[in-house]
Amino acid sequence: MKKLLSVVGARPNFMKMAPVHKEFKKYKSLINHKIVHTGQHYDKKLSNVFFKELELPEPDIYLNVGSGTHSGQTADVMMRFEEVVLKEKPDLVLVYGDVNSTIAASLVCSKIVVNHTHTIPVAHIESGLRSFDRSMPEEINRILTDRLSKFHFVTEISGIKNLIQEGFDKNSIFFVGNTMIDSLKHYTGIARKSKILEELCLSKKRYSLITLHRPSNVDNKENFGAILKILSDIQKTVPDFEMVFPVHPRTVKMLKSFGLDDEIYNIKNLIVTEPLGYFDFLNLMINASFVITDSGGIQEETTFLKIPCLTLRQNTERPVTAKLGTNTICGLDRSKILRYVKKIKNKKYKRGKIPDLWDGKSAGRIAKFILNKLSV
Repeated sequence: MKKLLSVVGARPNFMKMAPVHKEFKKYKSLINHKIVHTGQHYDKKLSNVFFKELELPEPDIYLNVGSGTHSGQTADVMMRFEEVVLKEKPDLVLVYGDVNSTIAASLVCSKIVVNHTHTIPVAHIESGLRSFDRSMPEEINRILTDRLSKFHFVTEISGIKNLIQEGFDKNSIFFVGNTMIDSLKHYTGIARKSKILEELCLSKKRYSLITLHRPSNVDNKENFGAILKILSDIQKTVPDFEMVFPVHPRTVKMLKSFGLDDEIYNIKNLIVTEPLGYFDFLNLMINASFVITDSGGIQEETTFLKIPCLTLRQNTERPVTAKLGTNTICGLDRSKILRYVKKIKNKKYKRGKIPDLWDGKSAGRIAKFILNKLSV
């Protein structure tokens, strides 16, 4: 029997890992799959609720890392995960996306030699994505994790092109689709039963949904202030629409630090909530007229759901969402954002298409590839 460890630490990781774990359960006699939760997202609304809603078991191992600087958090995960690897001696470690837990686990595996012959192999799920913006910590995590990985599971065609251009062996690259979409597709029916619209007194397609968490947006007073002014202008453009903004605890902290908390609450028709569970948030996204975000995963989810998405970034590591899907990269260009809001309001915004292999079967492909490569 082969032992596999999946390392997760943040909300997007849970959604990407859940369908993979369920696939591995079909091969219990061949694979022992354990979940390692680093604790990178320590808030219960950002962690525990997702495990419950995604029907995941309690993590087999919890590292309890918590918050910290990028370097400090990465170092803490490395020190604690090293002990796990030495004890568990896994045949393969699976890492997801681009968070600090992902690069930390990959670094540990690259430095531990098993039986004086080889290091622990790593499989990177969501490999090859590139924003080409090295000021983003996530971009550094993506590049380094790919360099340390043996298997590269790719969500979109751009990932294949990026890896090949960077000199990776074609035989290590597997185009499998998007496991986050597996979760989305599986749970859409349940999410539709959520009562969140009633609780917030919202009508379908009569509101926009907002998410912000990028340091370039929420850790910069000038940029954050500009975003709040843009939201105020959007409200004036569609005055009969509500705006819903589930706010990350860290974002609340920055609002207060910058003295912008009064400004946000003065925006008309803006509903500020605490972080929401997966089903409530998915229900809000399904029924929104459009989404404003700086999240990578939400660019993908809105593309699959064919919901207009305006991304407050200068670039994206998920170009298929803009080229083929419903995403538009706007940066903080006020006139561009308002122009597209008007297009959405007048039903003249692009319809978009669903990318190849975003069909809800990605985790099954990954499991079969791994079974084959490990000769199980």
